[in-house]
Amino acid sequence: MRIISGTHKGKPLYPPKNFDARPTTDFAKESLFNILNNHFDLSEISVLDLFSGTGSISFEFASRGCNDVTAVEINFRHYSFIKKAAAEMKFDTIKVVKNNVFTFMKYCKKNYDLIFADPPYDMKNIDSIPGLIFEKKLLKESGRLIVEHSQNTDFSKHPGFIDLRTYGSVNFSFFAIDNSFTEI
Repeated sequence: MRIISGTHKGKPLYPPKNFDARPTTDFAKESLFNILNNHFDLSEISVLDLFSGTGSISFEFASRGCNDVTAVEINFRHYSFIKKAAAEMKFDTIKVVKNNVFTFMKYCKKNYDLIFADPPYDMKNIDSIPGLIFEKKLLKESGRLIVEHSQNTDFSKHPGFIDLRTYGSVNFSFFAIDNSFTEI
């Protein structure tokens, strides 16, 4: 696992072996950021990274110039790793929050340009995530939500769904508040 591009391009990330997280593959991450670079100026957006795991997505945003990243992770070992790695790489633009994602969403008062959620693939209520984000108004009007999931989850019937991209075993579903706007 490594940072793909930006100021820390090629920097390997070494989470402890006892990690329970399933990091987004480098191939999928690179493909995702190729899409995002074509639609956003990463230096001008706010990002919420839910179920942060290894912090790989947050680190990628920070490396590419994003100045406002919030990473939410409940597992203390994962949270500690993200916090320590962010400090070592001098990513002071990443705010790491140790909290249950659903509790965080319930009380969060900020809204974001881009929200990335990478819940456990077998999470029972994974399909509730887009609805909760829209209900709590966490996404800005022109913002995008991306949920990483397995092929066993189908978000295509959700009213905010706009696209699905598949990279090997990794699936990214894209959502917008106004789904008549079909660009990712």
